[in-house]
Amino acid sequence: MGKEQKSILLLGGSTQQVIAIKMAKKLGYRTVLCDYLPDNPGQYEADVFYQESTTDREKMLEIARAEGVSGVLAYASDPAALTCAYVAEQLGLPTNPLASVEILSVKHLFRRHLAKNGFPCPKAAAVSAEATAAEVLAASEGMRLPVVLKPTDSSGSKGVTVLEQRDEGAFAQALEHAASFSRNRVLVLEEYIRSGFPRVIGGDVFVANGEVRFWGLMSCLRDEGLGGLVPVGERYPSGLSAEQMAAVREQIQALVTSLDLRFGELNVEVIVGEDGLPYFLELGARAGGNMIPVQLSDLSGIDLVEANVRYAMGDSSMSVDFSESDQVICTYVPHAARSGAFEGLEFAPEIEPHLYRTVMYVEPGATVERFDGANKAIGILFLRFDSVEQMEELLARMGELIQVRVA
Repeated sequence: MGKEQKSILLLGGSTQQVIAIKMAKKLGYRTVLCDYLPDNPGQYEADVFYQESTTDREKMLEIARAEGVSGVLAYASDPAALTCAYVAEQLGLPTNPLASVEILSVKHLFRRHLAKNGFPCPKAAAVSAEATAAEVLAASEGMRLPVVLKPTDSSGSKGVTVLEQRDEGAFAQALEHAASFSRNRVLVLEEYIRSGFPRVIGGDVFVANGEVRFWGLMSCLRDEGLGGLVPVGERYPSGLSAEQMAAVREQIQALVTSLDLRFGELNVEVIVGEDGLPYFLELGARAGGNMIPVQLSDLSGIDLVEANVRYAMGDSSMSVDFSESDQVICTYVPHAARSGAFEGLEFAPEIEPHLYRTVMYVEPGATVERFDGANKAIGILFLRFDSVEQMEELLARMGELIQVRVA
């Protein structure tokens, strides 16, 4: 009799998550997928599909037990990361501590942990989504302007507003915007961190046996014409000096240790402040969106999707050691400056030779919305350059080199 096939529970079947389902099957695992959307593409790849919400912990636990899974993976999903840790902890499967994942997944808990453990941290206060604008305004007293108001359980810069003045009308609009993206109805108000480096440091790291073994630190591209809050890609190398990079790495490892994180891919967003200190915007308990793991796999030669699946199944035999590369690459998220019918992308001749992969989320004729969150991306483009100087010169003109046609 042959060896019984092990099963893995995959939480989420979106376009970005299909690669994890395919990888699990490639590695010989039986794939059990849960997603509440009836039209998710992952259902056509998985062996078994349940149309259920991945945020319903008890339902996911029930399915995991019924299917006899040996591992759980919430690939590139913030909301499902908590469910993943809960189910795995209940069943004694490989996981990071649920309490630590909760801290990483809820922004006001994260800020509290940073402050308690001596990490650089802006002044912050948790406020209810049901609070009045006057109450939120009062909570900002004693904070240095500008301040930022955002949901504590959202990602992709959804629901975020930077407030330059203590104006009750502006606070009311920000409150309504943040509340519209909040599931737990808790918001966080915090000081805006003034950067001493021109870009947010982003990317992913991979932890094995409590130690960061894979360093995929890049820097975020933003569209200043659309407010500059939502990432529109990642560039490598980041541009940090050796001293700045060492400080960022030291803080990330210290945070991993403080939370007893044992394994897995973590999404990083750090600002190097005017004081030279690294300030965490977040450390996500999952692989990054915008296909960051694919970009970093291109860079390192290490298949991070495979590593995610293997480690979730308790197989830590795969080496994930990576420190740096001499390649010059970036991703770019084509996005609409206004809502309308998508007609397609138009590339300037000088950018086309650098494009080595195109992934589209939207077909011509579909309706697209003005880009104010990662959920409104049209696709993602992968580019490679001969030098940092060439990359920077072309990135400065990306809006004209890659045109998004909207009727």
